Amino acid sequence: MTLDTILINGKVYTMDKKRSIKEAIGIKNGRIEKLGTNEEILSLKDSGTEIIDLKGNLILPGFNDSHTHLVNLGYTLTMVGLQGVNSIDEIGKRILDYIEDHNLKKASWIRGTGWNQDYFQDEKRFPTRFDLDKISTEYPIIITRTCGHVAVANSLALKLLNITKDTPQIEGGHFDLDESGEPLGIFRENAISLIYNSLPNPTREETKAMMKMAIKEFHKLGITSVGTDDFEALPNKDYKQILESYLDLRENNELNIRVNQQCLLPSIDKLSSFLEEGYNTGWGDENYRIGPLKLLLDGSLGARTAALTKAYKDDNTTMGIVTMEVEELWKIVEYAHKNNTQVAIHAIGDRAMYMSMESIERALKKYPKKDHRHGIVHCQITDEVLLNKFKELDLVAYIQPIFLDYDWKIVRDRVGVDLEKTSYNWKSLVDKGVNIACGSDAPVETFNVLYGIYEAVTRKDLQGNPKEGWLPEQGLTVDEAVYGYTLGGAYSTFEEKIKGSIEEGKLADLVVLSKDIFEIPAEEIKDVEVLTTIFSGRIVYER
Repeated sequence: MTLDTILINGKVYTMDKKRSIKEAIGIKNGRIEKLGTNEEILSLKDSGTEIIDLKGNLILPGFNDSHTHLVNLGYTLTMVGLQGVNSIDEIGKRILDYIEDHNLKKASWIRGTGWNQDYFQDEKRFPTRFDLDKISTEYPIIITRTCGHVAVANSLALKLLNITKDTPQIEGGHFDLDESGEPLGIFRENAISLIYNSLPNPTREETKAMMKMAIKEFHKLGITSVGTDDFEALPNKDYKQILESYLDLRENNELNIRVNQQCLLPSIDKLSSFLEEGYNTGWGDENYRIGPLKLLLDGSLGARTAALTKAYKDDNTTMGIVTMEVEELWKIVEYAHKNNTQVAIHAIGDRAMYMSMESIERALKKYPKKDHRHGIVHCQITDEVLLNKFKELDLVAYIQPIFLDYDWKIVRDRVGVDLEKTSYNWKSLVDKGVNIACGSDAPVETFNVLYGIYEAVTRKDLQGNPKEGWLPEQGLTVDEAVYGYTLGGAYSTFEEKIKGSIEEGKLADLVVLSKDIFEIPAEEIKDVEVLTTIFSGRIVYER
């Protein structure tokens, strides 16, 4: 047996059932061939074997971001970054700097993304077309809130897109009107399609370039696998362009990440034509695989579009928005389930979660299936009944620990103290035996896994607040959090036999960290850095 690569002097935290710790790893043909002591593995080397000294550092299975938007992340890297802006004026400053830096021709479309009105120092409100008109009336401007559930356009953009007071409202969404009945420029949920669908579409080559940019960013943070929702990331919403771009990259050995596609196909017609073309859960290979049908049922808590069973505590005029009628949801979930397609439903509010669970329960009663691995994405506002239902229905909980960074400050205001207590209850889910799969929802939030582990364990934001942790009894252990970002993600995609832990025969996807996160104080986990990312036995990133 000749090995391609040997890693020695490591603290190899395998994540196997016994949580064994090893010293060295032997890799052959992109897989883990042998684990053991330095002496045992070095005895298998020959003249062509590369030896890598880990210098005592911790090595973990490559991280798996269970819910992200890879294409959208690449797309946003080409836009004006509005993360962390603290006023509408600062949005203007960033846009004007972008115009100058890129020497943009007049009338070029400007897209910005990442703002959050709750971080504004003066007025905590959504910008309007009037605010954007002050920035420019010569460039059409569209800026998207960090959650992706609200977008704002200036007057020139509205004019070019032919959106007026006579434009009909869209079901499952809404655009705001001013006092004279004219569009205010604010679009919510499904109404966003009015502006997105008419924008210029990137070419296939541009799409692939964006994907490669995103993959490089993931590597810097140790991520080797993603569950990604991409099919409606581009203005034309053409899933074939996305699919073909991924397959092109795979063909040219440029897809250096394992992709499980969470297929956003929001109607039975789209789903049935997709299935008729031969795609369903499991189609593909270790590099690119079709995963679940992804459905988007409600909005976000920050934008008050998450669907609640009662009115928002801080705005009793709304209970949020559901994007489809309950019968339609039942039909599409049953159709997917019957056709061997896993389901992952975006549900943030408790009302959306009740609807999701009911649809899955009905499908399972009609067509019983044991190992279905259907799941709920986000699962934020829960009560005791919903927490128990996760286990009863054997659902995967796709959670985003990084959401706590912002949400702990708003949950009580939005839903009240009683519902707050049972929300973001990750420890309760784990203790009930529910499989958690951790992710980031990037580019909505940062995809730094170490930030996510830190927040899952400490229940504090990146500034260390609240001092005693928010609902601290819901903190995970470091091992539970690491599981969520490794084996938990692999389980959610039916791939726990080939990845998610460091075991002989599994894929050699690994991450080397600057400190041992199992030994240091939990507060320091957020400062740990990724030293090396290994994908399929090859180094794809070194700090």
